[in-house]
Amino acid sequence: MAQPDSKLQIVIPLFENVTHLDFTAPHQVLSRAPQAQVVVASIGGRDIAAEGLVFAGLQDLARIERCDLLCVPGGLGATDAIEDEAFMHEIRRLGSGAKYLTSVCTGSLVLGAAGFLTGRRAACHWAWRELLEPFGAIVDTRRVARDGNIITGGGVTAGLDFAFTVLAEIAGEEFAQTVQLGLEYAPDPPFDAGRPELAPPQVLEAYNRRLGPLVASRRAAVAQAARRLLPA
Repeated sequence: MAQPDSKLQIVIPLFENVTHLDFTAPHQVLSRAPQAQVVVASIGGRDIAAEGLVFAGLQDLARIERCDLLCVPGGLGATDAIEDEAFMHEIRRLGSGAKYLTSVCTGSLVLGAAGFLTGRRAACHWAWRELLEPFGAIVDTRRVARDGNIITGGGVTAGLDFAFTVLAEIAGEEFAQTVQLGLEYAPDPPFDAGRPELAPPQVLEAYNRRLGPLVASRRAAVAQAARRLLPA
């Protein structure tokens, strides 16, 4: 149902096999925004399994009338999500009226499949960012990319940098910094291997081997979704 106009309505749509940090990190930050309400929803309000956790008590995506900010997470299930017409219908419906269109990780592929990224700069997880191109998007390799009302984060942990960028946009930089301080967000990773250009070659090779079975199916799904965007 529609929320009071005085509240900034933030909607995070979930799908099966979402990466939970893709949405829990932004949820942690954005839920602290003043005069904002963060709603997490799924098709039918059904429970969502996400890498060993199950998220329940979700709202029905189809019953949310509108939103001001749509935040689409990514994950292994993003491939199935862009092939789920019921889910994509709600993304297009809510996104068409949103003031901000945002995503984390491969959530940008969902925005692309919905037709929102044509000619726009967008970020994605480094392993999949070239799949933005069939949707007419311009690949941006930064952790957070902004193109007008479209704000997108790179892979998984970039969701925190993304969330603080969004929070500064809607609540001001000083407020965003107070939240950063309260959450003690001062990253100091134990390894300098978080980007392909930084990781040791053997680490990058091992990760790419793990991706192997997913590559063909995801590319095929993206190609099919991109064809659906073409004029009849």
